[in-house]
Amino acid sequence: MDVARWVKKAKKGNKEALLHLIMSEKDVFYRLAFSYMRNAHDAMDAMEEMIVTLYEKIGQLKKEEAFYSWSKTILVNVCKQLLHKRGKLVLLEDWSIIDDSELDQAVSSDPYRRSEQQMDIEALLLQVNEHQREAIQLKYFHDFDYQTIADITKVSIGTVKSRIYHGLQTLKNQYRGDVDEQ
Repeated sequence: MDVARWVKKAKKGNKEALLHLIMSEKDVFYRLAFSYMRNAHDAMDAMEEMIVTLYEKIGQLKKEEAFYSWSKTILVNVCKQLLHKRGKLVLLEDWSIIDDSELDQAVSSDPYRRSEQQMDIEALLLQVNEHQREAIQLKYFHDFDYQTIADITKVSIGTVKSRIYHGLQTLKNQYRGDVDEQ
C-alpha cells in the first residue's frame, strides 16, 4: 500500500495507519532528532512529541504524498522548541566546551554510534555559522532536497542554496588551511 493510502486511513482516525507510516521511517526520524537533540533520550522525547502533533494535525495535511516531508518539518520544529524550552539550545560553536569524555559517553550509549570520521566532520562543521551548518546537515546527512530544507528552515530555496554553498566554501578553505584574515 502506498503512502497516500496510509495517510488517508490515518486522516480517518486509524491510529495503526499513522503508526505504520511512522515506523516505516523510524530510523530516519531518529537520526534527524538525534542530530538536533544530541542524545538518545532527548531524541526519543522529540519523536514522541512529533507523534502527538502528527496525530492531532494529520487532518491539516493537504497532499498525502507529502507526509514524510511534512512530518520531518514537524520533528525539526519540535526539536527546536524542546531545546529552547529546556534552555539547552546549544549552538554548535559551543560544542568545543563539551568534555571529550561526555561526548564519548553519549556516542557509546547511542545505538547509532558515530565513527571517528563522523565526529571529525562534526568538528569541521563548527567552522560555519549555525544556519549554514543546519542546511549542510539536512542536505548531506539527511538527504533532504532544497525545497524540504527551505520548508523546514522557513527560508527561500535560494537562501538554502546560498547557505550550503558559502558553508561548503568556508569548510573547503578551513580544511585546506586557507583561513581568510578579516
